[in-house]
Amino acid sequence: MVTTEAGAEPALLTAAVEHGIFTLRRARKGDLPRILALLADDQLGATRENADDLAPYEQAFEAIDADPAHLLVVGELGREVVATFQLSYIPGLSRRGSWRAQIEAVRVSGSLRGQGVGALMIQWAIDQARERGCSLMQLTTDKSRIAAHRFYERLGFVASHEGMKLTF
Repeated sequence: MVTTEAGAEPALLTAAVEHGIFTLRRARKGDLPRILALLADDQLGATRENADDLAPYEQAFEAIDADPAHLLVVGELGREVVATFQLSYIPGLSRRGSWRAQIEAVRVSGSLRGQGVGALMIQWAIDQARERGCSLMQLTTDKSRIAAHRFYERLGFVASHEGMKLTF
Protein backbone atom coordinates (compact mmCIF):
# COMPACT_ATOMS: atom_id res chain seq x y z
CA MET A 1 0.00 0.00 0.00
CA VAL A 2 1.07 3.54 -0.70
CA THR A 3 0.16 6.65 1.27
CA THR A 4 0.39 9.89 -0.67
CA GLU A 5 0.34 12.34 2.23
CA ALA A 6 0.32 12.28 6.02
CA GLY A 7 -3.03 11.07 7.32
CA ALA A 8 -4.36 10.27 3.86
CA GLU A 9 -6.23 7.07 3.11
CA PRO A 10 -3.74 4.43 1.93
CA ALA A 11 -3.80 3.79 -1.79
CA LEU A 12 -5.20 0.41 -2.79
CA LEU A 13 -3.78 0.79 -6.31
CA THR A 14 -1.69 3.42 -8.03
CA ALA A 15 -1.19 3.41 -11.80
CA ALA A 16 -0.04 5.80 -14.49
CA VAL A 17 -2.78 6.59 -17.01
CA GLU A 18 -2.96 8.99 -19.94
CA HIS A 19 -3.96 11.99 -17.81
CA GLY A 20 -1.72 11.39 -14.78
CA ILE A 21 -1.65 9.09 -11.77
CA PHE A 22 -4.81 7.13 -11.04
CA THR A 23 -5.28 5.99 -7.45
CA LEU A 24 -7.87 3.69 -5.90
CA ARG A 25 -8.70 4.16 -2.23
CA ARG A 26 -11.43 3.37 0.25
CA ALA A 27 -14.22 5.94 -0.03
CA ARG A 28 -14.75 8.50 2.74
CA LYS A 29 -18.06 10.05 3.72
CA GLY A 30 -16.89 13.35 2.25
CA ASP A 31 -16.71 11.66 -1.17
CA LEU A 32 -20.49 11.14 -1.27
CA PRO A 33 -21.38 14.23 -3.37
CA ARG A 34 -18.89 13.23 -6.07
CA ILE A 35 -19.91 9.56 -5.94
CA LEU A 36 -23.54 10.57 -6.38
CA ALA A 37 -22.62 12.78 -9.32
CA LEU A 38 -20.93 9.79 -10.95
CA LEU A 39 -23.94 7.56 -10.26
CA ALA A 40 -26.30 10.16 -11.74
CA ASP A 41 -24.20 10.77 -14.85
CA ASP A 42 -26.16 8.57 -17.25
CA GLN A 43 -29.72 8.14 -18.50
CA LEU A 44 -30.62 5.61 -15.80
CA GLY A 45 -28.89 7.21 -12.82
CA ALA A 46 -30.23 10.65 -13.66
CA THR A 47 -33.75 9.42 -12.89
CA ARG A 48 -33.02 7.46 -9.71
CA GLU A 49 -30.40 9.47 -7.81
CA ASN A 50 -31.20 12.65 -5.87
CA ALA A 51 -28.41 14.38 -3.99
CA ASP A 52 -30.78 16.99 -2.54
CA ASP A 53 -31.21 14.79 0.53
CA LEU A 54 -27.94 13.15 1.54
CA ALA A 55 -29.37 11.43 4.66
CA PRO A 56 -30.27 8.08 3.00
CA TYR A 57 -26.92 8.00 1.20
CA GLU A 58 -25.07 8.76 4.44
CA GLN A 59 -26.92 5.92 6.21
CA ALA A 60 -26.07 3.53 3.39
CA PHE A 61 -22.44 4.69 3.42
CA GLU A 62 -22.17 4.05 7.17
CA ALA A 63 -23.62 0.54 6.79
CA ILE A 64 -21.24 -0.29 3.92
CA ASP A 65 -18.24 1.21 5.69
CA ALA A 66 -18.94 -0.67 8.94
CA ASP A 67 -19.31 -4.10 7.31
CA PRO A 68 -16.08 -5.94 6.40
CA ALA A 69 -17.97 -7.83 3.68
CA HIS A 70 -18.41 -4.58 1.74
CA LEU A 71 -15.98 -2.05 0.36
CA LEU A 72 -16.86 1.23 -1.34
CA VAL A 73 -13.95 2.42 -3.48
CA VAL A 74 -13.20 5.65 -5.29
CA GLY A 75 -10.67 6.32 -8.00
CA GLU A 76 -8.84 9.62 -8.05
CA LEU A 77 -6.92 11.44 -10.71
CA GLY A 78 -4.92 14.03 -8.88
CA ARG A 79 -7.27 14.92 -6.03
CA GLU A 80 -10.48 14.60 -8.05
CA VAL A 81 -12.76 11.59 -7.58
CA VAL A 82 -13.31 10.29 -11.11
CA ALA A 83 -14.52 6.72 -10.53
CA THR A 84 -16.25 4.48 -8.03
CA PHE A 85 -17.51 0.96 -7.37
CA GLN A 86 -18.70 -1.25 -4.54
CA LEU A 87 -17.22 -4.67 -3.90
CA SER A 88 -19.15 -7.14 -1.73
CA TYR A 89 -18.36 -10.65 -0.58
CA ILE A 90 -21.22 -13.14 -0.33
CA PRO A 91 -21.05 -16.60 1.28
CA GLY A 92 -23.11 -19.36 -0.28
CA LEU A 93 -23.87 -23.04 -0.06
CA SER A 94 -23.82 -23.65 -3.81
CA ARG A 95 -20.55 -24.41 -5.57
CA ARG A 96 -19.40 -26.42 -2.55
CA GLY A 97 -19.96 -23.61 -0.08
CA SER A 98 -17.91 -21.11 -2.01
CA TRP A 99 -17.80 -17.35 -1.64
CA ARG A 100 -18.56 -15.03 -4.51
CA ALA A 101 -17.71 -11.40 -5.03
CA GLN A 102 -20.23 -8.94 -6.37
CA ILE A 103 -19.17 -5.71 -7.99
CA GLU A 104 -21.73 -3.00 -8.51
CA ALA A 105 -22.25 0.70 -9.07
CA VAL A 106 -19.19 0.83 -11.33
CA ARG A 107 -18.81 4.33 -12.73
CA VAL A 108 -16.00 6.17 -14.50
CA SER A 109 -16.16 9.84 -15.37
CA GLY A 110 -17.22 10.31 -19.00
CA SER A 111 -13.99 12.13 -19.85
CA LEU A 112 -11.94 9.06 -18.85
CA ARG A 113 -13.97 6.27 -20.42
CA GLY A 114 -12.08 4.14 -22.90
CA GLN A 115 -8.69 4.95 -21.36
CA GLY A 116 -8.20 1.84 -19.23
CA VAL A 117 -9.34 3.24 -15.88
CA GLY A 118 -12.34 0.90 -15.66
CA ALA A 119 -10.21 -2.10 -16.57
CA LEU A 120 -7.72 -1.20 -13.83
CA MET A 121 -10.55 -1.03 -11.28
CA ILE A 122 -12.17 -4.30 -12.32
CA GLN A 123 -8.85 -6.16 -12.42
CA TRP A 124 -8.00 -4.88 -8.94
CA ALA A 125 -11.41 -6.08 -7.70
CA ILE A 126 -10.91 -9.49 -9.33
CA ASP A 127 -7.50 -9.82 -7.66
CA GLN A 128 -9.03 -8.92 -4.28
CA ALA A 129 -11.80 -11.49 -4.73
CA ARG A 130 -9.27 -14.19 -5.58
CA GLU A 131 -7.15 -13.28 -2.55
CA ARG A 132 -10.25 -13.56 -0.37
CA GLY A 133 -10.95 -17.06 -1.71
CA CYS A 134 -13.95 -16.30 -3.89
CA SER A 135 -14.74 -18.78 -6.66
CA LEU A 136 -16.43 -16.24 -8.93
CA MET A 137 -17.21 -12.59 -9.44
CA GLN A 138 -20.65 -11.49 -10.51
CA LEU A 139 -22.28 -8.28 -11.57
CA THR A 140 -25.45 -7.02 -13.10
CA THR A 141 -25.67 -4.37 -15.76
CA ASP A 142 -28.81 -2.89 -17.23
CA LYS A 143 -29.80 -4.39 -20.59
CA SER A 144 -29.70 -0.93 -22.16
CA ARG A 145 -25.99 -0.44 -21.34
CA ILE A 146 -24.62 -2.09 -24.48
CA ALA A 147 -21.18 -0.44 -24.21
CA ALA A 148 -20.87 -1.71 -20.63
CA HIS A 149 -21.71 -5.23 -21.81
CA ARG A 150 -18.89 -5.08 -24.38
CA PHE A 151 -16.51 -3.73 -21.72
CA TYR A 152 -17.23 -6.57 -19.27
CA GLU A 153 -17.03 -9.20 -22.03
CA ARG A 154 -13.56 -7.89 -22.99
CA LEU A 155 -12.54 -8.51 -19.37
CA GLY A 156 -13.75 -12.11 -19.51
CA PHE A 157 -17.24 -11.83 -18.01
CA VAL A 158 -19.90 -14.04 -19.60
CA ALA A 159 -23.62 -13.29 -19.71
CA SER A 160 -24.42 -16.77 -18.38
CA HIS A 161 -27.53 -15.94 -16.35
CA GLU A 162 -30.64 -13.85 -16.69
CA GLY A 163 -30.92 -11.39 -13.80
CA MET A 164 -34.21 -10.22 -12.39
CA LYS A 165 -35.10 -7.42 -10.02
CA LEU A 166 -38.17 -6.44 -8.06
CA THR A 167 -38.27 -2.76 -7.17
CA PHE A 168 -40.14 -1.63 -4.06
